[in-house]
Amino acid sequence: MTKNKLEITDTTTGEKIKEAARKVFTKKGYAATRTRDIAEEAGINLALLNYYFRSKEKLFDIVMRENMQQLLIGLRSVLYNETTTLLHKIKAIVSNYINLLRKHPDLPLFILSEIKANPDKFAMNIGARTLLLKSHFFKQVKETGKGKINPIQIIINIIGLTVFPFIASPLLKHVGDLNQKEFDALMKERKKMIPIWINGMLKVK
Repeated sequence: MTKNKLEITDTTTGEKIKEAARKVFTKKGYAATRTRDIAEEAGINLALLNYYFRSKEKLFDIVMRENMQQLLIGLRSVLYNETTTLLHKIKAIVSNYINLLRKHPDLPLFILSEIKANPDKFAMNIGARTLLLKSHFFKQVKETGKGKINPIQIIINIIGLTVFPFIASPLLKHVGDLNQKEFDALMKERKKMIPIWINGMLKVK
């Protein structure tokens, strides 16, 4: 086998293991997951999994870091851009996250399980405090609210309105008698509607 073929095989196997790990960690949580569970999900033997990732902790850290990178890609440039309006930033944040979650609907549950288990570690890993509190976005929210609205309230609303439908999608599909295509259409609508709702809360001009 040539070197290029070996590299392709290594990459494919590594990605296969990480995808299996995401599924199992999401379903069972970190504590209840065994490396054997991940190996079975990936369709490989345990020795091969250990060869690639050595330990459950190392594999989890890699998967979590990649998930965070997906969430944060482009976010800093939006939050810190001093040339765009607050409403423009809100539209960009909502659109980016809904697009991401439509591609990776299990991502919120995976991240929520880690937030619940290790909130301090999670916040430190993504630099959440600095990312938000030092941003131009946070400053704009604070100035627009004129001290009457805590900026954290607006951030909670953006996250909740964007993320919750994906967490509750099985229930929403059942209650609304929706198939996946119809649910996707609703999520596309929310890209337009959520900024309007946040706009109303802030009275952004």
